[in-house]
This record gives sequence, structure tokens and C-alpha cells, in this order.
Amino acid sequence: MTTHHAFIISDGSGITAIHSLESAIAQFENIEVVNHMRPNIRTKEEIIAVLDEAETKEHSFVVHTVVSKDLRHFILEQGGLHDIRTIDLMGHLLGRLTSQFEHNPTEKPGSSHDLDKDYFKRIEAIEYTLRHDDGQRVEGYVEADIILLGVSRTFKTPLSVYLAHKGWKVANYPIVLDVPIPEILFKIPSERIFCLNTFPKRLAELRQVRTEHLGGFTGDYSSIPYVQKELNYALRIYKTHPKWSIINVTHKPIEEISSEILAKLKKSK
Repeated sequence: MTTHHAFIISDGSGITAIHSLESAIAQFENIEVVNHMRPNIRTKEEIIAVLDEAETKEHSFVVHTVVSKDLRHFILEQGGLHDIRTIDLMGHLLGRLTSQFEHNPTEKPGSSHDLDKDYFKRIEAIEYTLRHDDGQRVEGYVEADIILLGVSRTFKTPLSVYLAHKGWKVANYPIVLDVPIPEILFKIPSERIFCLNTFPKRLAELRQVRTEHLGGFTGDYSSIPYVQKELNYALRIYKTHPKWSIINVTHKPIEEISSEILAKLKKSK
């Protein structure tokens, strides 16, 4: 098997280039590629240094995401002089977008780095949120940006996941009749905690759908008297800490509830 050496030149972090390259290489069987990441390349001298290094390796090639038109042309020219094939991942896309938008790109180096940071922030938030769903790992709640409290079927999980995709670390804890909540919740800054409430009749309707889905073996879970008791118990807990925000979720889509929570969070900061 022949080993190829990919020298990845980027004026930013290089994450965009490495992801694109690895996705493409995965389509080729029995090919071994060693990646050599060279991020934050901004000058012609730095480019020449990378090409000189690539020249010392057999079966080497260059992949680059450089926004400067001048530097892209320089890489192409120097690649020819060094007898090294160069692959421009950014130039063609920028050219097509320039035509589409009828606007020239700023050619600001490293602009994609902020996108990379946002991407990994969202991934981290989603992983955190899934690990702290439905009362799991309460000891980690101190790391949460947002904590949702609510009885069953008040949209805690779907709301948590929706907010996580926006980059927020969210934990949610279920309120169960006559079961005390963890003491750690009283030690969390109050502006991070949001208490979900709803009307008894609507909640009973939602629970009835779940009861039917589960074959009817849920006891008093969907009865209005039980639902009312559980909501009253939750409200008593909420009111033990007057600075916790109470959000009524009745007949509201997830997007609207999310906007309400983020508006309150922004105001508190």
C-alpha cells in the first residue's frame, strides 16, 4: 500500500480542510494518507516553507483553504515549481458565491475559525444535555447554562435538545409528587433555573395520549385530580425560590418557549 502525505495549508485553524479531506478520503479503499496540518499560514514565505517540507516526502500533495486570492495563486504557482499537486478547497466556492451574491468576499483570514468554534460549542452542548436529561447526573448541574424543572409532559426534553442545538448546556429535572428535589438546585444561580408550568386539563390530555400509547397501565398518571395535585406540588417548590422564572408552556410551540427563556436569561445578565 502506498502512503500519501497531505499537507494542509490554512489561514485559520484548518479544521474545515481536515474535515473535508477526511470525508473525501473515506470514499477510497486501501488508501493510506498521513495528514500534516499547517494552520495560520498568512505569508508567501510560510507557504514556501510548507512546500519545501512537502517536497521531502514521496507522494505528497497540498490541500488548502486560503481566502486570499493572491496567496491561492501563489500556492498554485509554487506547487508547479515544486512539482507538487495542489487542491484549492476555497477558491472555487468563493468564485461561485461571488457570482451568486454579485459581491466580492472580504478575504479575511481565519473567518471560518469562529464557525468551527460555534460548531464544537453546539456539539459539546448537545452531549452535555443528553447526559443530564431527566434528572441524570445532578452533580454536574453546576456546569449548566439553563436548568429546566417540570412535571412529566411539560416538554422538558424536547426543549432541552432544541436549546442545546443553539449552543446552550441544558439540564432538566422531573418534579414528581411528594419527592423532594436535590439540594444542589438551591445552590445554582437563580437566573439559570426555569420552572415549567401548564394548565391541568391540557396536561391531562397530553398524558392520556401517552397512557394510550403505553397500553393504559399508568394508574392515576393522566387523571385530572392527580395532575392537579402534581402541579400544585411543583408550584410550591417553585415558590420556595421567588427568583426562579416560571414559564407557562400551555399551547406554546417549543420555539416560543425557547425564545421566552432566552429573553429572560438575557435580561437577567
